[in-house]
Amino acid sequence: MDPNTIAIIILIGSFFIMLVCRFPIAFAIGISSLFTTMYLGLPLMQIAQLMVKGVNVFTLMAVPFFIIAGELMGAGGISNRLINLANALVGWLRGGLAMVNIVASMFFGGISGSSTADTASLGTILIPMMRGQGYDDEFSTNVTMASSVQGLLIPPSHNMVMYAMVAGSVSVGRLFLAGIVPGIILGIALMIYSYYISVKRNYPKGDPFNLKNVFTTLLDSIWGLITVLIVVFGVISGVFTATESAAIAVVWAIFVGFFIYKELTIKKMWKVIERSLGTLAIVMILISTSQVFGWLLTYLEMPKLVAGAITSLTDNRYIIMFILNITMLLLGTIMDMSAIILVTTPILLPIAMNIGLDPVHFGTIMILNLGIGLITPPVGGTLFVGSAVSGVPIGNLIKTLLPFFVVMIIVLIMITYFPAVVMTIPNLVMPVMGR
Repeated sequence: MDPNTIAIIILIGSFFIMLVCRFPIAFAIGISSLFTTMYLGLPLMQIAQLMVKGVNVFTLMAVPFFIIAGELMGAGGISNRLINLANALVGWLRGGLAMVNIVASMFFGGISGSSTADTASLGTILIPMMRGQGYDDEFSTNVTMASSVQGLLIPPSHNMVMYAMVAGSVSVGRLFLAGIVPGIILGIALMIYSYYISVKRNYPKGDPFNLKNVFTTLLDSIWGLITVLIVVFGVISGVFTATESAAIAVVWAIFVGFFIYKELTIKKMWKVIERSLGTLAIVMILISTSQVFGWLLTYLEMPKLVAGAITSLTDNRYIIMFILNITMLLLGTIMDMSAIILVTTPILLPIAMNIGLDPVHFGTIMILNLGIGLITPPVGGTLFVGSAVSGVPIGNLIKTLLPFFVVMIIVLIMITYFPAVVMTIPNLVMPVMGR
C-alpha cells in the first residue's frame, strides 16, 4: 500500500478512534498528528513550529477579545434589557414569549457571537418565564436553542473570524455583512413556526403593543447595542481592523457594565475573566493542533483526493453543493464547531471555489451547517447547555427538535442555492475590486 495512503489512514483513523473514546477534540487532533508525523519520519520539531505558527496570527487576536466582550455584556446587565426590548417589539403576538426568545437571541447573539452563551444567558431567564405561562418545557428549550444559532450568523461572530483566518484573504467585513440577511431570515422562519405552534396549542399573548414602551426599552438597551455598531461599522468602514474593533468592544463593554448599567462588579469581572480564559485556552489549543493537522492533510494531498472523489461522482455543481452540505451537517454531529472550521476549510473550500462559490458565500453556508450541528446529538454543545439550563432530558429534547431542524434546513437550502440572499449586501457595501 502507498505510504501516503497508510499515513492518511493513521491520521484520520486514529483521530476518529479517539473521538469515539471521548478524547478532548484538541488532544485527538494533536495526538493523531503526532502519530502520522512519526510514521512519515518528519522532524518532530516541525510540530512545535507549526503549532506556534498557528496561533501567531494578528487576526486571531480578535477571537479572545470577542469572547471577553460577549462575557462582559452578559454579566453587565445586557440580557434583561434585550429581553425587555424584544418583549416590547413582539411580546404582544400569540406565543409572545417564544417570539421574545427569538428576537432577544437575535440581539444578544449579535453581541456574544456564541450559541452556547446565548442559550445559557437567555435560557436561564426565558425558559422559567415560558414555563410559568404554560409553555411546554421541550418547546421552550428548543426555541431557545434553535434561535441561538442566529448569533453565529449575525455579526460580530468570532467563528467567522476563525474561518477568515483559515480561508486566507477573505474579508472579515464581507463575512460580517454576509451573515445579516441569513440570520434575520432564520429568525423570521423560527417565528413563523413558533406562531403556528402557539396558535395550535393556544399559548398566551403578552401585553398589548405600546409604542412608548418600545422607545423606552430601546433607549435603555441602546448602550449595549452600540457594541455591535462599534464592531460591525468599524470593520466595514475600514476605520478598525477586526482585532481593533473587538478590543474597543471590550473597553466599551467594561464602561457600560461599570458606569452606565452599574451591574458589573469586580467580583463579576473576575468570573468573566475566569470563564473567558477557560474558553480561550480550549480555542487556542485547538487552533495550534489544527494547524499541524491541516498541514499534514495538505502534505498528503488530501484536498485533491477528496475533490477527485466528489467530482468522480458528479460534475453537477448543485449536487456537489448538496454533498458539501451533507458532509458538514454530519461532521457537525460528531465534532466541535471550531475544530471543523479549522480542519475542513482547507479541504472543502477549494471544492466550493471550483464550482463557482464565493469564499464568503461558502463561509456563511458552513457557519449555518455547523450551527445546526450544535443542537444535534451526540456532540452538540448547545444541546447539552439547553438540557442543563432547563432540566429537560436530552432524549426528550431530541424527539421534539425535528420540526426546528426542518425549518433550519429550509433556510440552509435557501442560502445555498440562492447566492443573492447572502452576497447582495456584501457586494453593495464592500464590493471586491475588479468585479
